[in-house]
Amino acid sequence: MAVLIRDAGPADIAAITAIYAVEVTDFVNTYEYDIPDQDEMLRRMRDIIDRGFPYLVAEIDGQVAGYAYANTYRTRVAYQWTVENSVYVDAAYQGKGVGTGLLQALIDACMARGYRQMVAVIGEPTNTASIKLHERFGFHLVGVFKGLGRKHGRWLDTVQMQRALGDGAGTAPSNE
Repeated sequence: MAVLIRDAGPADIAAITAIYAVEVTDFVNTYEYDIPDQDEMLRRMRDIIDRGFPYLVAEIDGQVAGYAYANTYRTRVAYQWTVENSVYVDAAYQGKGVGTGLLQALIDACMARGYRQMVAVIGEPTNTASIKLHERFGFHLVGVFKGLGRKHGRWLDTVQMQRALGDGAGTAPSNE
């Protein structure tokens, strides 16, 4: 089963919305209570792409199997070389290399754009699949915020992981 990683576009929004809807309703990792509709998901996608960040989909046999994007970590100017990643894989395709393909392509795209740090904000410590995926790509645990969010009647801890991109903090960026 070959996984094709490509840039996402408006034609993918129905599949992206469906994948995200399951995460919102069945899990806590999104921290959202209500499922955004396709118009909202398209608005979010366009905002990310218009600001120059990568937004990717993984396709298997013509079906969107997952998606990933990078976005602003924080809006203050000093954070401009740091991105936060998001990776979502359809339950039917988990364990088939989709997340691996997406995260590798996302890291490569962010390095090509000159970003120096990537942060993963993982919904909670029990999301071991996401933690292990990020560890395989050199992310290290920075910390766990206790009780940072609340969803489905319980307090949620939030895992923070980080990895350097390219030279990381070893050299000044060329656009400084």
